[in-house]
Amino acid sequence: MGTEQTLRIAIQGVAGCFHDAAAREYFDGTGAEIDTIGYETFADLFDAVHADASLLGIVAIENTIAGSLLGNYELLRGSALKVIGEHKKRISHVLCALPGQTLDDISEVNSHPMALRQCEQWLRRHPRLKMVEHFDTAGSARDIAAKQLTGHAAVCGEYGARLYGLDILADGIETNKHNYTRFLIVGDPDTAAEMQSRMAAPDKASIMFTLPHRQGALSRVLTILSFYDINLSKIQSTPIIGREWEYRFYVDLTFDDLTRYRQALDAARPLMNDFRILGEYREGDTPQS
Repeated sequence: MGTEQTLRIAIQGVAGCFHDAAAREYFDGTGAEIDTIGYETFADLFDAVHADASLLGIVAIENTIAGSLLGNYELLRGSALKVIGEHKKRISHVLCALPGQTLDDISEVNSHPMALRQCEQWLRRHPRLKMVEHFDTAGSARDIAAKQLTGHAAVCGEYGARLYGLDILADGIETNKHNYTRFLIVGDPDTAAEMQSRMAAPDKASIMFTLPHRQGALSRVLTILSFYDINLSKIQSTPIIGREWEYRFYVDLTFDDLTRYRQALDAARPLMNDFRILGEYREGDTPQS
């Protein structure tokens, strides 16, 4: 897992992106130096962590506005990686530009299309600003700084703006102030076991299973979990390719008693097919707005 002084974290995106910021927030206080390594796609990230047991990864799994990132559920299922933690981050955007630039100087705004949509209400109040899509929020800020692009501004997180030395012309420009993303920290099973041995006992788990195609199959499983006082904080289904009208279920469970949780799984397991524990970890706190 690297040395005690350095944690190497795979992220999707470039330095200064929300994945980068989330990784640094999650591991803040560990005393370790955080070295983030950017990958263009989530598939590349999973491949890298699978190939290098010293590498951890952080991946977005759910957003309160956009919903679940189904592709990342499938990447997690297809990998042997374990979930070892989660981090919930408030997503807030700023408008930033080269030092000395003012809003009156700006004619073009660059960012990822999702970020532009999330800030559309503010941007529409400034109709002379041309919105131009870019592959990444922080990448937009990086390019403005590297190419010294006057007249250009980026929509990104505050961390990205500060990292690339840009001035913040406006902050909190997102339309919805209740925008949060939940990230999962993943790692090689041996690395995960090593880290979890030094953590507090888990109070959350992510599991995956399929069910026989018969009436009441899911309700029977949920009844058992309820009997053992296990809370379902999320349930996500995805179709099983090649098996019409059958689904794979991804379920997040929270619990106060680790023994009761394990008893619940033992009781429900005979009713489930293809059962797998994706990870057991501590639940992340939702930050205050």
